Amino acid sequence: MSGISEDLQAKVATMPTAPGVYRWRDRFGRIIYVGKAINLRNRVRSYIQNPDRLSPKVRAMMAHAVDVDIILTKTEMEALILECNLIKEHRPKYNILLRDDKTYPYVKITLQEDYPRVFMTRRLERDGARYLGPFTDVGAVARTLKLIRQLYPLRTCRSMRVDRPCLQYHLRRCEAPCVGIVEQRRYHAMAEEVCAIFEGKDTHLLRAWTKRMEEAAAALRYEEAGEWRDRIQALSRVQEKQHVIGGRGDLDVVGLAQREDKVAVVVLWVRAGKMIGKDQLMLSGSGGEDEANLLSAFLKSYYLDRPERVPKEILVGVLPQDAELLTAWLSDMRGTKVGIAVPARGMRRGLHMMAQDNAGRFLQAREAQWQYTQDKQEGAVRALAEVLDLPQLPERIECFDISHTQGEETVAAMTVLLDGKPAKSEYRKFKLKTVQGRPDDFASMREIMQRRYGNHPEWPLPDLIVIDGGKGQLHAALPVIRECGVQAPVIALAERLEEIFTEFSNESVILGRRHPALQMLQTVRDEAHRFGITYHRKLRSKRNFQSVLEHLPGIGPKRRQALWKVFGSLAEMRAATLDELAAVPGMTRSAAATVQQFLAAEKHEKQQQVRN
Repeated sequence: MSGISEDLQAKVATMPTAPGVYRWRDRFGRIIYVGKAINLRNRVRSYIQNPDRLSPKVRAMMAHAVDVDIILTKTEMEALILECNLIKEHRPKYNILLRDDKTYPYVKITLQEDYPRVFMTRRLERDGARYLGPFTDVGAVARTLKLIRQLYPLRTCRSMRVDRPCLQYHLRRCEAPCVGIVEQRRYHAMAEEVCAIFEGKDTHLLRAWTKRMEEAAAALRYEEAGEWRDRIQALSRVQEKQHVIGGRGDLDVVGLAQREDKVAVVVLWVRAGKMIGKDQLMLSGSGGEDEANLLSAFLKSYYLDRPERVPKEILVGVLPQDAELLTAWLSDMRGTKVGIAVPARGMRRGLHMMAQDNAGRFLQAREAQWQYTQDKQEGAVRALAEVLDLPQLPERIECFDISHTQGEETVAAMTVLLDGKPAKSEYRKFKLKTVQGRPDDFASMREIMQRRYGNHPEWPLPDLIVIDGGKGQLHAALPVIRECGVQAPVIALAERLEEIFTEFSNESVILGRRHPALQMLQTVRDEAHRFGITYHRKLRSKRNFQSVLEHLPGIGPKRRQALWKVFGSLAEMRAATLDELAAVPGMTRSAAATVQQFLAAEKHEKQQQVRN
């Protein structure tokens, strides 16, 4: 194959025939593709054959690939796991990746605690709690939890170290386990019933509650019967949100739709015979791949590090590549046997057709959305060029914002729009050097212009420069920009009235609030503000953390820095034991005791202030 060096061909020819993972790199040393093989030499050699026999995607990749390295494994299963982890870590350009890698909420029930809590979370931890979900409708989860808390008075507080019940107890929303009013066995029974509701195994609850309601009514205990009636009605409303499909299985039904280089995937979640939700995702780097390869890559990415999400069975349109290996891997993750099947008839076939139809509709909606967004962005770029009479279309726009607190921790942020879209990989942040300790926005703007346009000639030049501010900021920035040899138009956007100030006019330009050009400028300005304030707050919190310990005897700059590096926050440090504080590099036991006593006293003083 032309373009492949003799050194690379020799390297491939001497590769082992063992299983492992291979990584193609470009001329900058960046990993552009990760793959696994049961025979590394044969698999890697297939990439350097006649280019006419390669798919378009592989030909494009090999045009950039200049080197390959390998990692040997003992088994193909180890290679599969390593491949998944490397793809997740490096996100190579030519691997199939999940573009909509959202984190959906779960309902967490802390059954490992003596008195469990129930709440919504997006973090999955191996802490002994039970996680139910995931759920795609955050609002529905919140409403259901609100309803559950009306039915079951479970605690919501994180800490039970109190002397008396709180307001929730007096409102009958909690039975005060913190002071031992409720029996632990009865409390756990309520938590298990909540689990049953979210798992769709709640039909027996309706029968039991109906029986209790009838018994109370027969005994003329009408108030008690009314409470059971209200519970039954509330639980029925929860059940209305669950689509019953029959059967008792736990399934994930994967539907896939592909058009040109775009691939949409929809996963229907079926638990205990009820459809509880769905997931919609787009795949990137998937052009030219067949469905078996797409499914293989998708399943590995989708279930990686999520053993609680793996169902008993996965229904697909075609068997994925390496189906047996994937089945073994998923079974190992779940702890029980997992099946991957292609349904041929009946209800399961209908489910898969439903998933396919959903995937097709999702892809169609996404394409329409992308086309609308693209037309809107391109129209905004053209409209901005016309409104400001720019010499060329502003394909690259750079915007600058200054953030500080009375001159302390002054930082600048640069955000970029490419063809009207935020290019976050081009964003830059700067900690200013010449104005620390004094609030001078004009001097800050001059410094950042010099550092951006005078110190980084290798960065691409913009077609338009946007300054967050008014005439003063514009006139401070302009001379420096021109001295650096940059001739791009410069404007300032003043936030109060959204006035646009230009270089050659004393009059501002005011556009309608819905004008696409103004909306695009607001987008890049708001991004700069968000990016800058986030960086400023990070530096400020770090400074505040260190300054709290500044006057402690025996705690110098090195020890403060070491404490900050290990714990990261005052809350973490307060929760640490004496041994944990003493184990920090450079700390002694006496110094750790000093820190612990100081933080305990500080916490007590704050509590006293709150009480007063």
